[in-house]
Amino acid sequence: MKKKSTTPTLDDDTPITQADIDDGKLILRKRSAGRVVLPKKRVTLYLDAALVEHFKHMAGERGYQTLINETLKSSVQTADIAETVRRVIREELKGRKAA
Repeated sequence: MKKKSTTPTLDDDTPITQADIDDGKLILRKRSAGRVVLPKKRVTLYLDAALVEHFKHMAGERGYQTLINETLKSSVQTADIAETVRRVIREELKGRKAA
């Protein structure tokens, strides 16, 4: 189950007030090629040199950090899907045992 952010966001049709600006907690979403892009966070991460070289080789001109980011996102989504399937199977099996 994913946690929902409690930080307020600004939708495209919501007017910006001075209070929003002064508050400093507002996350502005920017658009890129017609889609909303959430802000990224800078982190320091130590990875094996061979792993970094592998991603640099795979990425080519594109940028290896972007490829690492996409790989991590894909891994999280796969884990979420796997957990959902496990939960549904457990519920189905519990329902059959009860019947």
